[in-house]
Amino acid sequence: MQASVLIVDGIVTNRIMLRVQLSAAYYHVVQAERMEGIVALVQRTQPDLIVCAMTLPDGNAVALRQALQADPALAAIPVLAITDQNDRVARMRALAAGLDDVLAQPADDRMLQSRIRSLLRARSSAQDLGVSGPPSLGFGEGAGLFAAPARVAVLAGSPVLGRSWTAAMQARGGHRYVLAGAEGLAGLMTVPVPEAFVIRIGPGGERRGLDLLADLRARPATCHAVLIAVVDPPGAAAAAEALDRGASDVLAEGFNAEELALRLATQLRRKAVDDRLRAEVRTGLREAVIDPMTGLYNRRHALPWLTLTARRAAETRRSFAVMLADLDHFKRINDRHGHPAGDAVLIETARRLGGALRPQDMLARIGGEEFMLVLPETRQGEASSIAARLCREINSRPFALDGGKRVAVTISIGVVVGARHGAGAASAETLIAQADQALYAAKGGGRNKISLVRAAA
Repeated sequence: MQASVLIVDGIVTNRIMLRVQLSAAYYHVVQAERMEGIVALVQRTQPDLIVCAMTLPDGNAVALRQALQADPALAAIPVLAITDQNDRVARMRALAAGLDDVLAQPADDRMLQSRIRSLLRARSSAQDLGVSGPPSLGFGEGAGLFAAPARVAVLAGSPVLGRSWTAAMQARGGHRYVLAGAEGLAGLMTVPVPEAFVIRIGPGGERRGLDLLADLRARPATCHAVLIAVVDPPGAAAAAEALDRGASDVLAEGFNAEELALRLATQLRRKAVDDRLRAEVRTGLREAVIDPMTGLYNRRHALPWLTLTARRAAETRRSFAVMLADLDHFKRINDRHGHPAGDAVLIETARRLGGALRPQDMLARIGGEEFMLVLPETRQGEASSIAARLCREINSRPFALDGGKRVAVTISIGVVVGARHGAGAASAETLIAQADQALYAAKGGGRNKISLVRAAA
């Protein structure tokens, strides 16, 4: 989908030049010339990024940033400011105020395009994590709010320069800086991996620093790390390539401790939010397939697992077993002792069944007092022995309840064994239906029984 960029500039020639540059890169361009009505325009057009002149006829880029941050639905839109003068102090004030970056006129086309691509990648990553915008989660707060000390590796290309940079940054406090060379990178890959890397891009955009950026961004251990490139000596072309190689941010005019600290704080704050969101996504995915009471897998996980096991069995021509296990007279336990007692029995049943299985076996609670087991590479005799062992685990000793009470529990198990030939022909639903018929037979045989059948395609 074509990304949309809003240009805000009071000078028509500037808007025309930017529109030409961005249209040539296949962006959809929207234009405005002043702050008045800008929030309504952004709400209506929903741009992916805003390129704004630092000074507007009725405001400035910082005021625009603040106006967007007042609306949680707009707060995540990155704002790239264009200024008439290359003033480091003014740039740092703008960065501290929440602007994503500041470029000086005339904006180098390659640097402009690389910076836009970098900002859009970061925005896309946040959207992929399912958030409306980082500022609503704290990006708009002061730089020190989430400034937990981080481990920062400094790769300056030479020990002398590295010690100088490290000393300057340590004097500012806040983080632990580790001096490292490219040859010592392997040592940094052990846990804990640094949260951030500061990498010098040497004269002429030397390949070593650029290759190191790409390498770190590609490694699983560091793909989410903050990577800040310091172009030394300064150079727009090297800075642009560093961004395209995966740098989170770049100091295009060489090392400056104050600017590096500011950009590092911003990127680490964003990383903290992204890390938390990734953890929440992983937790959500896990909870979607886990039964909260017993900690076992649920039906949502069990059915695809059964399908995969059947397919693998067909490919390897090995048999497997599916079991449905159901606690006998479980309703009586709930009626006589209460639902908390029933829950305790289910939890203990899960523990006993799980403890009697092999590491490769899958156990799930698929509803009420019913459990499903999938046993790969299991022949009929093995399946029968395992089912008998599971019954003994349940009926061999009473279940303890609150108040010192104890209750005897038994379980019935229906077993279906997939044959070596054609084992994958039956669907998961068919296998479960066959196991359910076997379970019905076990219940009909007096409960606390096992009933075993061979799978029918």
